[in-house]
Amino acid sequence: MVQKMKCIKTTEAVGHVLCHDITRIVPGQFKGAAFKKSHVVREEDIPILLDMGKENLYVWERTEGTLHEDEAAEMLKNLCIGESNPSFAAGAPSEGKIEITALTDGLLKVNSDALKAVNLQGEMMIATRHGNYPVKKGESVAAMRIIPLVIEEEKLQKAKDACMKYYHDGENVEKAVEKASEKGILSLLPFKTKKIGIIVTGSEVKAGRIQDRFGPVMIGKLKEYGYEASQISLCSDNQDEIASELANMENQGIDLVLCTGGMSIDPDDKTPGAIKSFGADILSYGAPVLPGAMFLLGHKGKMTVLGVPGCAMYNRRTVLDLILPRVLCDDVITKAELAEYAEGGLCLGCRECHFPNCGFGK
Repeated sequence: MVQKMKCIKTTEAVGHVLCHDITRIVPGQFKGAAFKKSHVVREEDIPILLDMGKENLYVWERTEGTLHEDEAAEMLKNLCIGESNPSFAAGAPSEGKIEITALTDGLLKVNSDALKAVNLQGEMMIATRHGNYPVKKGESVAAMRIIPLVIEEEKLQKAKDACMKYYHDGENVEKAVEKASEKGILSLLPFKTKKIGIIVTGSEVKAGRIQDRFGPVMIGKLKEYGYEASQISLCSDNQDEIASELANMENQGIDLVLCTGGMSIDPDDKTPGAIKSFGADILSYGAPVLPGAMFLLGHKGKMTVLGVPGCAMYNRRTVLDLILPRVLCDDVITKAELAEYAEGGLCLGCRECHFPNCGFGK
C-alpha cells in the first residue's frame, strides 16, 4: 500500500503530511527545501508557505499502485546500478532526485540503448555523463527522477522491462534481469596494472641532432592516469629496427607500447610497416578524428600497440586522449566504435581547453 496525493488549500493544511519537498529560492543566496516531504504542517508554517506563493498544498492520500517521486527515483537508480554496486554510490532522494557518484577512478560505460529505452517511456528521466570517458572518485556520473510528483508503479515496471531486453543476449528473461542487476545501465571499468613501453622513432632524434620532445609528452599522458613507462627506446626510421624493438618489449612482458612518430604515408615513415612486420594484428590504420587521423591500433597476443601520429606532440588533445583510457581499462574497441568517433571527432583547438567537458569525441 502506497500513498496518493491530494490538493488542499494551504490555510486548511494544518495537521496534514506533505507528500513532497517544497523548494524555496532566494536569488543569489539560497535554493533548497524549506519544507521536507513528510513534514506535518503547523499553524506557524502557513504564513511562510503563503509568502512562498503556495496557496495550495499536495498532501498524502493513501492508495495502491502509485509511487511517490522518491520511491520512483529509487527504482530508476536500481536500473542504473542495481541495489548494490561497489563502483558507485547513490545519495538519498532530494526533491525527488537521486544522484550517483563514482567510488573509484575508472572508465564510465553507459548502455546507451537501455538508457534510451527508459527515457522513451515518458514521465521519467535518467541523465548520465558520456560513456567511454574516464571519471574520478567522487565525481557525479548520473542523476534521475520522475517528472510528476507521483507515478503509477506499472509505468516503472514497463521501463524496467524495456531496459531488460538490452541485457537479454539470448538468455531467458530471468537471466536478463539477473545480469542487469549485476551491471545496470552504468558500469565502471577500473584501470588495470600494466607495463608500458614507449618507442620514439626518428633518426634525427636517435642521433642526438634534435632533442626528443615526443617521449615527454607520452609520459605526461600516462601520468594523467597514474601510470609510468617501464621502458623508453629511441629508434631510427628503420622498419627492421622498430620491429626488433617491439619484439624486445614483447619478450620483456610489456602490455602496451606507444609508438610515436613516423605514422604518415610518406616514404620515410616506417612505423606502420614495422608494427605490421612485427606481427601485430592491425585493427585499424587511420581514425576519423582530427587531430589524429593517422592513428594505428593493433594487437599481438596480450600486447596492445598504438601508433601515435606526430600531432600528439603539439596538440593538447588528439585521438590518443579518446583511446588511451579505454586501453588502460582493457575495454575492447571495435572498428565500428572507431568509426562512430567521426561525429564529434573534430577538435576545435579551443584557446582554453576544457576536455573532457566538451564535445570532442562525443
